[in-house]
Amino acid sequence: MSLIYQINKGINKPIEFSGLKGQYIGYLAGGLVLLLLTFVSLYLLGVSLYFILPLVFGLGTGLFMAVGRLSKRFGVHGLEKYLAKRGLPSYLRVNSRRVFTGLKVLQSNAERQAA
Repeated sequence: MSLIYQINKGINKPIEFSGLKGQYIGYLAGGLVLLLLTFVSLYLLGVSLYFILPLVFGLGTGLFMAVGRLSKRFGVHGLEKYLAKRGLPSYLRVNSRRVFTGLKVLQSNAERQAA
């Protein structure tokens, strides 16, 4: 039976393309679309190609380097975790115990409603 069907050993692994993992492929694709739109808009405005081409190639090189660096540094889900951690407050200030004493009341009310 194993000779007929091949086992897919890549299940639950992130998508990878040229060293880019997960969502970074989408970031690169979005950046390339923006570069294309920048090139088209500058060309239609009549800007010289001697100015446009080095600009677009330079921005494209920077885009590839930045996305590659992010992919290496954070991995598949690391950037999301990093940004989520930055959004958390460093501490919470509570001036009253009422917040904690009221939790038991809220929990018992929730249990009554569920029953």
